[in-house]
Amino acid sequence: MAAVMDTNVNNLLSAESLAEIDMWISKYPAEQKQSACMAALRIVQDANDGHLTDPLMEAVADYLEMPRISVYEVATFYSMYELTPVGKHKICICTNISCMLCGSDDVVSHFEKRLGISLGETTKDGRITLKEVECLGACVGAPMLQIDKNYYENLTPETIDAILDGLD
Repeated sequence: MAAVMDTNVNNLLSAESLAEIDMWISKYPAEQKQSACMAALRIVQDANDGHLTDPLMEAVADYLEMPRISVYEVATFYSMYELTPVGKHKICICTNISCMLCGSDDVVSHFEKRLGISLGETTKDGRITLKEVECLGACVGAPMLQIDKNYYENLTPETIDAILDGLD
């Protein structure tokens, strides 16, 4: 069984990804390497064009020596992990209470109208995925969103248009 797990890991995870995962593992006690699960999933997702597959999640579980179901539980619980392909740019719009009270419904409507897609969809050219998220922790700048790794706050239709026009 160990040989199958080693093959699974070596065939699916790059040396660069494994080195980065090892850096995260080193931050925890040796017997707690599963603590690096969230970081490992992010690393693997980033290396796979922004989404996870079952074989990749299984390879993470094998590498961290933890039950595969535990990795699936993490990947399906947190909205930062994608289990299906996403666009080149992932736009995460916060619709939690602070953003909602400050106009996130208008933000969503503007994006949907401008992009011709609804929440949870990707543009036909594969450029942009529009996603609703619960909270991004920037309530003071509501309404806000995250595109890739960048936060944008105090959104208006004009700032949204400028942001979209600036994407490659």
